[in-house]
Order: sequence, then C-alpha cells, then structure tokens
Amino acid sequence: MSHFTIAKIITRSVLSKYVTRLYPFVKRAPYANTRGHIVNDIKRCIFCSLCQKKCPTHAIAVNKPGKTWEIDRMKCIQCGACVDACPTKCLSMDQQYSAPSSSKSIESFRQEASV
Repeated sequence: MSHFTIAKIITRSVLSKYVTRLYPFVKRAPYANTRGHIVNDIKRCIFCSLCQKKCPTHAIAVNKPGKTWEIDRMKCIQCGACVDACPTKCLSMDQQYSAPSSSKSIESFRQEASV
C-alpha cells in the first residue's frame, strides 16, 4: 500500500510546475506597499529640515546654507515619516530595496545653484 502512495507523490511532483521561483532568472515583483528606500528629488527640495526633525532614527541631515541633504542608509528604518512630512513632496518611497553594503556610508545630495 505504501508503494502506491509513494508512486502517487512522485508522479504528482514530476508532472506539476515548480513550487519555488528560479530566482536569478525569475524575480518576484514587489508588493504594492513595499517600503524599499527613500528617494530625494533634490531639485524640488527647499531644505526646510522637516524630514530631519521627523526622522525617529536621525538618519537624515539637512544643511540649508550648504544646500546639502544626507541620509545614512544603515540608520534608516524606512518608516516613511520623512516622506509624509515633506511639504514639497520631493521625498518618495521607492519599492526597490537599497543595495547591500558591507561598510557604513552616508549618501549625500547637493543642489546645484540655478543660473
């Protein structure tokens, strides 16, 4: 009796499609509300520093006189508080995750002076 059960399981496994994805070749699309990483459109930023004040982990640093905006990706928890607080909506949440890194680095954006 157990031989027929095993044969049934083997036949079903051989004839059915894959249970998992073939990862490097078939990637899963991100879900609709996936929180990946913060993206800044620096051209629209007014350097009001509301994002810096709302960040619970202090991952964002804004320098208004120098027109620079910095984020420490290792500290950021992708909560979206900075995106909600931004009055010009220059911050957005991308669905793709940040690239992995083995060392701590601060990503800096600088607004060029308009002519």
